[in-house]
Amino acid sequence: MSQRGAWVAVGVALLLAAAPAVAARIDDVASRIGFTLKTRWGQTLEGRFPAFDGEIRQLDDGQRQVAFSLSSREVEIVDNASYTRLTRGKGFFDAERYPEVSFVSDPYPESLTRRGGALAGVLTIRGVQRREVFTVLASACPRPARDCDVVASGAVQRSDYGVDRWAFALGDSVRFQLRIRTVADAS
Repeated sequence: MSQRGAWVAVGVALLLAAAPAVAARIDDVASRIGFTLKTRWGQTLEGRFPAFDGEIRQLDDGQRQVAFSLSSREVEIVDNASYTRLTRGKGFFDAERYPEVSFVSDPYPESLTRRGGALAGVLTIRGVQRREVFTVLASACPRPARDCDVVASGAVQRSDYGVDRWAFALGDSVRFQLRIRTVADAS
């Protein structure tokens, strides 16, 4: 092996060693990520993200970190094709320009998913990043995410992310609901 090849191999090994290990991938079939909006007339619109990808990382210090991305191109308002088109459009998620909504949590102790509590992190919508806090409920089983859902929710103000169109018809608060299951990483 050449000296250059050896340095490249050492560099790759260092990068792999520094990268956090994946504790588990989020199960995109068993998990549910949705949201609700209120109209100015009191109607509740239920939305969902049927396409998403995510993982829970095991950090070197023993803590965990969750990261996921949601496809805004496939976001739906349940049972309403017209509202679905509006939600994907320029006045809301602008899915053509911003195809993903993402969240990366701060590191948290593994016990958070068992006992519940606050989970802070950075939420990105339409290219705008803001710190948000979700509330994780106490688990209903000894192995949360594997044997039962990890349930979390949190409200954000859509105007904070530049999603300020349709203010005459929609309230500013968007309440996210997450029911997360994982599958063990095969690698």
